[in-house]
Amino acid sequence: MNKGKLYLIPTPLGPSPIEQVMPTKNLEIICRLEYFIVEERRTARRFLKKAGIEKDLNDGMFMVFNEHYHENDLTMYISPALEGNDTGLLSEAGIPCVADPGNLIVALAHQKGIQVIPLTGPSSIYLALMASGFNGQNFTFHGYLPVDKRQRINKIRELEKNSMDKNQTQLFIETPYRNLNLFQSLLETCREDTQLCIAVDLSLESEWIKTKSIKEWRKVHPDLNKHPAIFLIYYGM
Repeated sequence: MNKGKLYLIPTPLGPSPIEQVMPTKNLEIICRLEYFIVEERRTARRFLKKAGIEKDLNDGMFMVFNEHYHENDLTMYISPALEGNDTGLLSEAGIPCVADPGNLIVALAHQKGIQVIPLTGPSSIYLALMASGFNGQNFTFHGYLPVDKRQRINKIRELEKNSMDKNQTQLFIETPYRNLNLFQSLLETCREDTQLCIAVDLSLESEWIKTKSIKEWRKVHPDLNKHPAIFLIYYGM
């Protein structure tokens, strides 16, 4: 029996019209799939309906993979592909497997000889990096920085030093309601001439992306509270 393929399906970063952020090829593939690995059924159904699926999206089409998964159960997620059915892996927002646990599914698919096909779509990390003006050939994404203020400040110092020593862009994110705390820590910790880029509401109508020195950022008060944002620092311009 031929094995199915595992498609890695990006989803919008917010309530953008789907045709603005998703290639037509993706929509064609999505509409013919019968099985999906998702983090949450409700948001997956909403996305798939917007993508143009007209058939009934019953619970049997969805395999929920989130923080509650059990390592011993991973094979169940690729069982449809092992039986010859193409399967889609969705992220809640953006591209799968980047700042997302879906890489465990992909690793198992490779082990089982299942073809893995990544589809093009929005990624906050790469959109922010592209628009920052920073080094796009040497960069590191760190995910979330520590919540504890002292640990967060120590981490920021470490990232700034890495940027200086390695000519490397440092990217990180925060839960939207803690954006202002992170922003304040950056202002208090970084050198005045370190460059900071903040990219907010990427791919949405409210999107804004600004790069300034820490000295310049200390003069402004950006609206960051409860907005999805990604932060980049760079010392080397």
